[in-house]
Amino acid sequence: MHFAHDTEVGLQAAAALVNTASGSGTGTELLPDPAALAGFLDRWGFTGDRAGDAAELAAVHRLRARLGEMWDDDTDAVVAVVNRLLRDGDAQPQLVRHDDWGWHVHATEPHAPLAHRMAVEAAMAVADLVRAEELDRLGRCEAEGCGAALVDLTKNRSRRFCDTSCANRTHAAAYRARRAASGD
Repeated sequence: MHFAHDTEVGLQAAAALVNTASGSGTGTELLPDPAALAGFLDRWGFTGDRAGDAAELAAVHRLRARLGEMWDDDTDAVVAVVNRLLRDGDAQPQLVRHDDWGWHVHATEPHAPLAHRMAVEAAMAVADLVRAEELDRLGRCEAEGCGAALVDLTKNRSRRFCDTSCANRTHAAAYRARRAASGD
């Protein structure tokens, strides 16, 4: 299934934010300070106002925990989280166009608090998954000891790892195990 570009980016950004909680996945930062948060926001193309202070960082850390619930719950629980995020973020969907993006949906004003904008964007993206009965596209990395949040946007639903490092490590371990079992 093909999703709108803003849905795909929203899902991937939400997964990346969830993964900053534990440093899950290769190259994932923990967002220890406002400067790290600014870098994260720039990488994911978040627009709108930024305070750049410790209070904003703390709000994003709280949001990160709420978003993580959506990777581990059943549909009814995910819907409850989505609805709470939309309600708490005072979602008011509107079509906008900026930068290199065509028309897409923003559901908050650019002056709303950053954590609200991030929450609503993630909730809108997950709402698209729920409506399409595609919530199983949210998963966890299968590499031993990883468990990072991932979004499987592949056509054949084959994504099992958060990145190529986890995939390569798992495949190399399986190869070594096969070689050892065959006596080579």
